[in-house]
Amino acid sequence: MTARTGPTQGRAGRLRLQYRLDTALRGAELLERKLHTLLGRVQVFEQREAAARREWTRLLVEAETRLLRGLLLSGEQALVQATPAARAEVTVEWSTAMGLRHPTGAVCVPAQRSADEPTPRNTALLQAERAYREALRAGAELAAARAAARLISAEANRTRQRVRALRRHWIPLLTRQLAATELALEQAEREDNVRRRWAAQGGGVPGPDGSR
Repeated sequence: MTARTGPTQGRAGRLRLQYRLDTALRGAELLERKLHTLLGRVQVFEQREAAARREWTRLLVEAETRLLRGLLLSGEQALVQATPAARAEVTVEWSTAMGLRHPTGAVCVPAQRSADEPTPRNTALLQAERAYREALRAGAELAAARAAARLISAEANRTRQRVRALRRHWIPLLTRQLAATELALEQAEREDNVRRRWAAQGGGVPGPDGSR
């Protein structure tokens, strides 16, 4: 913007730029708060993921060890006979935080054996069944925590990019435009003051170069 636009238009332009700059600054602050919250949530779910992974690995090793022991005692046919026809059910729990929908956990209902279905033939197979159920629960928790961490991390990256665009590009650009507008407005006001002094002194109105 130059002085030729006039003081009135210059003041209006300055107000518009100031408003846009203030909006960008407030937006950057809000996004930075959101980013801080998201990063905290990512850390929480990454910790849950790590804990669930350790538990799942431990239980899986235990279940496989007990299963092998049970098979050695009763044979593979015993495993086939003791496997219930029903299937386990896993329900993923969801929540929305900071405008982002993500898993918060998982509820696992193990397969239920009907009354007419045979139970495991030996203690090792029974213990293996219990360990596999617990491993399934831990695996469901692991999957939910991992999905949540990935989703929230992706949202944090998008928020970080928006903050970077505001802080590195948009806010500096508006700041420069506002400074240029204020400078042009000051120049226009100085020229108006010079014209008024010349007119008050009866010297006429000077031209742009100061001549009459």
